[in-house]
Amino acid sequence: MSTVHRLLDDAFAGVDLTPEVQDLKEEIRANLEARALELQAAGVAPDTASRQAFDELGDVRSLVADTLSDGTAHGPDDSGPATPRAATTAAQRHADAARRNKVRPRPGFVVGVVLASLVGVGALVVAALGAVEAIDVADPVVLAALVVAALAVGWIVGDSLVQETTTNHPLPRARAAGYGAGSGLVVGAVGVAAVTALLPLAAAWYAVAALLLVGGVCALSALGATQTNRKKAWARDAERAAAAGNRFEQDPAAAARFGIYTVVIWTFASLVFLAIGFAGGWAWAWLTFVGASAVWFLVLARMLFAPGHDERGGSAARTPS
Repeated sequence: MSTVHRLLDDAFAGVDLTPEVQDLKEEIRANLEARALELQAAGVAPDTASRQAFDELGDVRSLVADTLSDGTAHGPDDSGPATPRAATTAAQRHADAARRNKVRPRPGFVVGVVLASLVGVGALVVAALGAVEAIDVADPVVLAALVVAALAVGWIVGDSLVQETTTNHPLPRARAAGYGAGSGLVVGAVGVAAVTALLPLAAAWYAVAALLLVGGVCALSALGATQTNRKKAWARDAERAAAAGNRFEQDPAAAARFGIYTVVIWTFASLVFLAIGFAGGWAWAWLTFVGASAVWFLVLARMLFAPGHDERGGSAARTPS
């Protein structure tokens, strides 16, 4: 029923989730799930059944307007600046929503993650000790330990994503399994490459590691590119209300200046790196990039989190409209 949750959350996006609205939303959710189950029993696909049930519902906003008096679901003027009292009320409302929507992790899931973590860590320890020849184990045992560790990581990632949390809807099992498989492939690739470098294994194992890495990265990239927002509506509203302003989105000129500074910093660092490398040796030339990284992060912090109007004594410059 994840499609029902997502469609309903999208429909209620931007609506203040007062207790009355929350009760109405849960009632609509129950009715939609019941109707979707009826359609599935008639042979309709689950996703299609959820969308058909939602279409049969009609305009959700009109239902909210009919149920609540004017001004309950929306403030009288959402465009004006928020007063301290309004901000406090919004914070309390989001805290109440978090308490109402709190989802505790299933005991079975917690136990499974702990056991999988112990198995994965144990397998990694065996593989690491075997790779450095601290313990006498055969090479196939080391590779088998890597497989166990990769499977443990993949299982933890996949099983975690199918769990509903306080702020997120669960992922479909197929997509969660894809994330788990991709994570396991990446971990396995790194492990195989490291073991091949430490043990007298054939160079062909590097090709195996490369194939695993390419497969894992491609799978995770495809899943990430097609991923929709898992956040529940109340959590998205809370984030929008509490999120600090992103200066680069609000001030394109600042973003352009930061881009120019970035090019200058790293171009200069590259030239210094080459100069030190050719003149004094490459052993210390890489420290140039450490210094450049420090400068770059300082510039980023200074420009992205610029002091506000109040912090500068009311002398903040205004961006031309």
